[in-house]
Amino acid sequence: MKFFSLLCLSTIAIATPLGSRQSQPQGIDVSGFQPNVDFNQVKANGISFAFIKATEGTTFRSDTFSNQYTGATNAGIIRGAYHFAHPDSSSGAAQANFFIDNGGGWTNDVGITLPGALDIEYNPNGPECYGLSASAMVSWAKDFSNTYKARTGRAPVIYSTTDWWTTCTGNSADFAENPLWIAHFASSIGTLPAGWDFATFWQYADSGPNPGDQDLFNGDAAGLKR
Repeated sequence: MKFFSLLCLSTIAIATPLGSRQSQPQGIDVSGFQPNVDFNQVKANGISFAFIKATEGTTFRSDTFSNQYTGATNAGIIRGAYHFAHPDSSSGAAQANFFIDNGGGWTNDVGITLPGALDIEYNPNGPECYGLSASAMVSWAKDFSNTYKARTGRAPVIYSTTDWWTTCTGNSADFAENPLWIAHFASSIGTLPAGWDFATFWQYADSGPNPGDQDLFNGDAAGLKR
C-alpha cells in the first residue's frame, strides 16, 4: 500500500483553515540552522514527527543530521530525512543514491521512519528552475523518485510549492504516487499542484513555538505510524 493511500478519507481541502487542523499530528523540519534541538522538549510540546535535512546534491552532508536524527528517535518522535535537490549539478539517480547512502533510506519499521523527502524548490543561487526546461525537470525528478523507490520500496515524499512546481515542471501531474509535502505559509493550504488531490504534509509556517518550520500531517496518529 502506498504511503499516501492511507489518507484518502482524510484530506486537507483547498481552503481548510489552520485553526481546524490542530487535532492533526504536529511536526517540524530542521537542518543545520537549528543545531541544538531539544527533542525531548519538542516531544513534550506535542510534536509527533520531524523531517531532518541529510544531504544536498552529491557532495553535502549535514553535520547536524546524525545527532538530530538520533535525538528525535530517542525522544520517540517519528522521523525522516530530506534531501535538497540540485538538478543542475548531477542526475536524479546520483542524488537519490547519495541521499540513501547518507541517512535518507527507508525501512519497514512501523512507526519509526518516514519515507525520505525530495526537497525540490527555488534555486537559492541561480535561475529559479536551475536552467532546466519543464520536461527536463520532470525527467530529473522521475529519475530521483524511481531510483529511491527501487532501492527502498517506497516512493519518496516530494516537498515543493505550487508556484515553483507550476513554473518549473509545467505543473506536471505525473507524481501522484509520491506523497506531497506542500509549503504554503498561510492560514489555509491553498491550491495544490496538478496530480495531487490532497497533501500528506503541510508546512504552514517557517517559525513557531518549536524549532524549525512548522508542519501538519494529514491524518491521525495511527496513520502517521503506518
